[in-house]
Amino acid sequence: MSSPRTDPRVLRTRQLIRDAFIDLLQEFELEKITVNRIAKRATINRVTFYLHYRDIPDMLEKIADDMCNEIQGILSDVPNQSPTGDMDWSILLKMLEHIAENSKFYTVLLSSKRIPVFTDRLMNLMVELINSRADKRDASSSSSAISVPREIAIWYGSSAFIGTIVCWLRNDMPYTPLFLAKQLSLLFHIQQTTTDLE
Repeated sequence: MSSPRTDPRVLRTRQLIRDAFIDLLQEFELEKITVNRIAKRATINRVTFYLHYRDIPDMLEKIADDMCNEIQGILSDVPNQSPTGDMDWSILLKMLEHIAENSKFYTVLLSSKRIPVFTDRLMNLMVELINSRADKRDASSSSSAISVPREIAIWYGSSAFIGTIVCWLRNDMPYTPLFLAKQLSLLFHIQQTTTDLE
């Protein structure tokens, strides 16, 4: 059974609210952003806002959920070309292309220390991705000699990825998604190789 499709008008209104919030966040501290300000910037009324969200914290949670769902949708469309669990650069490329296409959204939300929910959610997503890749690698590996505990390697890999994305966005994306994806893939391969050494 397929899930019911969301009405395009609902999606359009949510996008207006999201865009208005991102614009306001570039001008004001989070604490100074009100439903009234969001509604006015989005050219909707307050009642319309409340049809979609209970309040601003609820809006933040739902926008973070949408962000994760979009990325998971992108990742699920990429064929798994690496039976060993290596981090395939095509997966990184799809993620980076998505982030580049929505650079304003990600620059504002990931670069902001005021709203940790977005960085936290993206970090959790990366931890899951790296963990599943590590499971595949462990299953296909004949040796299990790892000098760095897996948990530390996953923390390092996910933190390094998020940090690199934030720096890339803050510096106006000086590298193409393709170039950066290939470089990150090399780094993940180097990290994986060093954790496999005794």
